[in-house]
Amino acid sequence: MGTDELILSQAQELRRGTVVLACLALLEEPQYGYALLETLGDAGIAVDGNTLYPLLRRLEKQGLLISEWNTDESRPRKFYRVSPEGTRVRTGLLREWQDLGASISRLTKGDR
Repeated sequence: MGTDELILSQAQELRRGTVVLACLALLEEPQYGYALLETLGDAGIAVDGNTLYPLLRRLEKQGLLISEWNTDESRPRKFYRVSPEGTRVRTGLLREWQDLGASISRLTKGDR
């Protein structure tokens, strides 16, 4: 495996945990899955639907998201939004993210 492939592989691992934080941040306003996929992609966080939908179900099961079906349109859609517990978890994760970023920045100061 070459350097470029290793970087891509490791970058994918690095991004994996950020999707939870991104979802908790974006779902302050209700969104359905496909719109969330597009919003994440537009923000530079590429996520596959086969990854996102199970994640949304898991976060809902953990009590971090609330969902409801909208049947007003011709095609029913399940909308997700962050729960009060999800808001508290998002705040804690954001603090962890900022602390980690600061730590990595200090550790790699000479790498620039």
